[in-house]
Amino acid sequence: MSTYLAATRHPWAAFLFVVPLLAAYEAGVVWLGGDTGGRLRNGADGWVRAQLGLVGLVHHLIAPAAVTLLLLARAWWRWADRPAEPVPVWFGQVFEGGLFALVLWQFGQNFGGLVERAGVRLDVTVGTAQAARVLTFVGAGIYEEVLFRLCLFGGLCLVLRLAHVPAVLGVPMAAVAGAAAFAAAHHLVPGGEPLSPGVFAFRTAAGLYFTAVYVARGFGIAVGAHAGYDVLVGAAG
Repeated sequence: MSTYLAATRHPWAAFLFVVPLLAAYEAGVVWLGGDTGGRLRNGADGWVRAQLGLVGLVHHLIAPAAVTLLLLARAWWRWADRPAEPVPVWFGQVFEGGLFALVLWQFGQNFGGLVERAGVRLDVTVGTAQAARVLTFVGAGIYEEVLFRLCLFGGLCLVLRLAHVPAVLGVPMAAVAGAAAFAAAHHLVPGGEPLSPGVFAFRTAAGLYFTAVYVARGFGIAVGAHAGYDVLVGAAG
């Protein structure tokens, strides 16, 4: 059991879990969306692509390629101690991601009825609407975890460590800052939702929850929990 618990937190396990999910998402956007596939993208996916577009990087494969290379670099750095049996670890990540998604969804159901307003808003007009909605939720889970947990939270932890801030203070500080940024991003970006204190508080709590899952159980399970939660919210809505 201790070997499994350590294996799920290894970057190679995260790579094997997230990259196939990312490939399925990108293929699904092309298949279901066609020329209007961009409308199936939201959240961090849309934000990342908008920023890349500002410097002329507009090809639809740039963003997933960047994510894949980032995850591959992390896995290569820890290649020597990668898990010896990745298949059981992969299925374990699926199970744990679903379990953590259910926990957050149940919390949201009892958070003053905010779960309906805290879900991702969509504007999907292509065919096979339910499949398109699920696809959009999965993409949001992947890209938001890459941006806010892997890059922002991880980057803040590194900066604070270099500034000689003790980990017992630095990690919580980075977690709170990253979670607040995660919540604010849904309101401050162009076309974002109107700011509501209750929804902001719920999203901040969700950001802290995903950060805790990331730290304790690994990046792959955090992605699974986030994507699974978004799908549950969409199904309930």
